[in-house]
Amino acid sequence: MTYFILAFVAGMALTIQVGINSTLRHGLGNPGMATLVSFLVGTVGLVFYLLLMRTPLPARTAIAAVPTWAWFGGLVGAFYVAVTVIAAPRLGSATLLALVVLGQLLASLVIDHYGWIGFPQHSISTVRILGAILLFSGVLLIMR
Repeated sequence: MTYFILAFVAGMALTIQVGINSTLRHGLGNPGMATLVSFLVGTVGLVFYLLLMRTPLPARTAIAAVPTWAWFGGLVGAFYVAVTVIAAPRLGSATLLALVVLGQLLASLVIDHYGWIGFPQHSISTVRILGAILLFSGVLLIMR
């Protein structure tokens, strides 16, 4: 139950993040600069958290064992933040995040089906497809 609550709160936080970053973009006048500032502030926060938790640095062997593609998650995060900074003022919060969630769901169905990028394999089923169709219907309703 804790993970369900955490995921729900993270979803709420993403909505707040979009508004914060959109305001930052307006103030700074540039979506790239707003994205950079967002990541710099996040990085500083993470450094303080790791220091507070006294998290040890990983061993060289652990670092070497990480697949090359796994080092690029930050680029995906930067892409997401940059797109939301650009699109939020034009789409609004509800439409933007409905489309984001729809994109996440469709990608996750494919990723789960094949067990890609470290996820366990969960086959696409009729019920999961129905869920995606219902979510797509919800997106269409929100966009009206």
